[in-house]
Amino acid sequence: MKLEDEIKRRRTFAIISHPDAGKTTLTEKLLLYGGAIQIAGAVKSNKIKKTATSDFMEIEKQRGISVATSVMGFEYKNFKINILDTPGHKDFQEDTYRTLTAADSVIVVIDVAKGVEPQTEKLVEVCRMRNIPIIVFINKLDRHGKDGFELLDEIEQKLHINVTPLSWPINMGPEFKGVYSIFEQKLNLFTPSKQTIEEYVEINSLADPILDEMAGPKDADILREELEIATQVYPVFDKQTYLDGNISPVFFGSALNNFGVMELLNCFIQIAPNPLPYQTEERLVLPNEEAFTGFVFKIHANLDPNHRDRIAFVRVTSGIFKRNVFYKHVRTNKKMRYSSPTAFMAQKKSLIDEVYPGDIVGLHDTGNFKIGDTLTEGEVLNFKGMPSFSPELFKYIENADPMKSKQLAKGIDQLMDEGVAQLFVGKTSTRKIIGTVGALQFEVIEYRLLHEYGAKCRYEHITLYKTAWITSNNQAQLDDFINRKSGSLAVDKEGRLVFLAESKYSLDLAMGKYKDIEFHFTSEF
Repeated sequence: MKLEDEIKRRRTFAIISHPDAGKTTLTEKLLLYGGAIQIAGAVKSNKIKKTATSDFMEIEKQRGISVATSVMGFEYKNFKINILDTPGHKDFQEDTYRTLTAADSVIVVIDVAKGVEPQTEKLVEVCRMRNIPIIVFINKLDRHGKDGFELLDEIEQKLHINVTPLSWPINMGPEFKGVYSIFEQKLNLFTPSKQTIEEYVEINSLADPILDEMAGPKDADILREELEIATQVYPVFDKQTYLDGNISPVFFGSALNNFGVMELLNCFIQIAPNPLPYQTEERLVLPNEEAFTGFVFKIHANLDPNHRDRIAFVRVTSGIFKRNVFYKHVRTNKKMRYSSPTAFMAQKKSLIDEVYPGDIVGLHDTGNFKIGDTLTEGEVLNFKGMPSFSPELFKYIENADPMKSKQLAKGIDQLMDEGVAQLFVGKTSTRKIIGTVGALQFEVIEYRLLHEYGAKCRYEHITLYKTAWITSNNQAQLDDFINRKSGSLAVDKEGRLVFLAESKYSLDLAMGKYKDIEFHFTSEF
């Protein structure tokens, strides 16, 4: 029964948003409530030298953005909560897509002034494709922004999701007074810059005169009026409809000022899904199965720069992962055991003996793991949905310090395993090409090579439109293609053949001429 109980109390979710909507700040405040940290880092403040707990890479601290997914776990009201804080920046969306495969639900953060932004639309589209339950948190209510109803309309239109508010603000900006929890029928009044939250004011009925006393007669009447409209316009919240991905509850608050976060968290632990079943190529894996299964969704080198370690992040999908037990690494068909599995609090790690479904465990990796790898007790399973996308930007990477060629090779090798970018080696030129989905990734690679591996690199321009992995059952046509296009071919890190198209015209021409060759634009084929 222990396994069932542990599954029921786990909640694993990702936080996603457009950059600067306050996603990392919200993560911090959730950790504050869970007692996981004692004081939140002022993410944007230059006066305070603390940085956000979840942004631990040096480049993240300098820029004030998240460029790698952080994993954090904490206990709250006897629930074990695992947060996956994802990069908001579009240049790192591939890391976010992969992280969503390890999340059972999602909280989308939206800036009250800016509303729904393009990056949010893309990420929510991925969630909708996978039917991931979505909760929306409208942030920065301490600033002036769009009207509540206007925002709800915009969310429905742009994100194509049905919404129902489960909390409602009393004003916004300097007049922001508090949040009424529709879910719990309680009022919480706003005290600016307060580090802790005072107790709820319990209100059994909106007609209760205590509401007028606490919020003021004018604002109390406005709140009553808006809540009446909201209850008439939006559907009554139904948990199963939410779990099916067909309705999204909406909360209002100010993460920076710790406001509206508790309403969100208290509701979240009650409605969010337990660890869910996972589809593999072979069968559906249920979380309450006795046998352990899990998959690698992220690899991070140099999580601790002092130890030059490399960690594989494994989502446990069924059974109990135990320390020092041999498990099968399906891709290599090897049995491996792990003496120091770790739980995460951003870059802080603690040794653990048992890990349950829904949890993320960190395994020290000496180069055995790749993203998408499966661990089992012996069964051959391959998890679905771990794509690498065809890059959009390309540069030659060259060694800028001949004395450090070994360090550069090791650094490139490890960073590519993380999925930061993709490496292609020209078939005829043997030159190394880095492909990314965003320009900022080149900076991150250069920075990390220098600061984590002591290797200097330089980039050279290359004109490429797109890459496509190629396969064919017609060997003669494939041989002809390889012979004619040898200068435009490369191999990726797995040794698979890749066509480097210089322009849309050359890609269309090749696809039109070689009908029996398949051109793949994600690596999942």
